[in-house]
Amino acid sequence: MNSKLDGVYSVYVSTVSKLQSVFLLVIRLYWGWQFFLTGKGKLMHLDRTAGFFADLHIPMPKLNAMLAGSTECFGGLLLLLGLGSRIITVPLAFCMFVAYWTADHDKIVGIFNDPDAFVTATPFLFLMTVLIVLLFGPGAFSLDALIKKFRGGK
Repeated sequence: MNSKLDGVYSVYVSTVSKLQSVFLLVIRLYWGWQFFLTGKGKLMHLDRTAGFFADLHIPMPKLNAMLAGSTECFGGLLLLLGLGSRIITVPLAFCMFVAYWTADHDKIVGIFNDPDAFVTATPFLFLMTVLIVLLFGPGAFSLDALIKKFRGGK
């Protein structure tokens, strides 16, 4: 009986594991595009973004608006393509940590009192996406995987 249950479980795990790359593709495509649009918006409205950053007491607001916008815009495209995925997730995660710390600081401080506010803050899903890709990679349907295949699995 136990070996039969082990066999069923093994088939189940094998089947579900095949969906991992599809899941990673879907989140990369959706959230990579969202990063691109958000970054593009910051760059297209640089003065407004810099003003918002100044209101948040971020030093050198125009420079930081350009850096955040560029990181999100171009990093989002790289994430979408699955190119340099584990590298680009680091600056994207940093941007999201800064966004949380500056624009949603009260939600960080109140994480245990009001966890719903923390997980519904704008940076949360962006941050979760980059952490998932950082930890699990971009999946089989990515330029990273294609490059790895042509380089002989290195």
